[in-house]
Amino acid sequence: MQENTNISSRLQKMLDYLGLNAAEFAKKLDYNRPQTIYDILNGKAKPSFDFFHKLENSEYSDVFEYKWVIGGKGEMLKQDLVITPMNINRKTKDAVIDTQEVPLYDFTAVAGLRELFDSGAPQKTLQTIKIPNLPKCDGAVPMTGDSMYPLLKSGDLILYKEINVSDIFYGEMYLLSIILSGQFKEYVTVKYIQKSDLGDDYIKLVSQNHHHQPKDFKVSDVSAIALIKASVRYNTMS
Repeated sequence: MQENTNISSRLQKMLDYLGLNAAEFAKKLDYNRPQTIYDILNGKAKPSFDFFHKLENSEYSDVFEYKWVIGGKGEMLKQDLVITPMNINRKTKDAVIDTQEVPLYDFTAVAGLRELFDSGAPQKTLQTIKIPNLPKCDGAVPMTGDSMYPLLKSGDLILYKEINVSDIFYGEMYLLSIILSGQFKEYVTVKYIQKSDLGDDYIKLVSQNHHHQPKDFKVSDVSAIALIKASVRYNTMS
């Protein structure tokens, strides 16, 4: 039973890191029903060979350290970092910093993107990432969802620089929150921003994943926005 409890705890940490619930994670692993994941989380069953096989062949295989998942040895995340700068085709270039320490925030612990930007949320910092040869970054948060797949995967870290909505460069990638009209609900997403056919009062949000359709929003509904400077992925160590 103790062994089941340990693997349950590790699986819960994985879900917390990815920002997924059991049903969403089961779907990502191509389970028809989420009961297998619930049983592992509740300590009712050990992960089967099929579970580990599905995990190893999923988009998370380059995020989590396999020996940690199985036996709790070493670190949860794979330690070989791949850093991908964004906005490399822009004509104007930002100054590059040789080395900087960027705070990685627990986005689930704040009410929304606006609160994170306003407070700086030092108490919500999970760790500090030391990053070489990038422009100034204000922070980092884990990527969730598949709207920017395959360029960004769920679990990647996205490094951002806060900007004003008036400083948007069309065609680049942003982390932004939108207050949905009449719902008082914050919609947080990572998208390319393009010029809208509806006029200057609107922006068009476009995904990398072609299964997500472009959508127009009013500029006035954007409550917080940041330019994505780079992504960080933990890849398998050679």
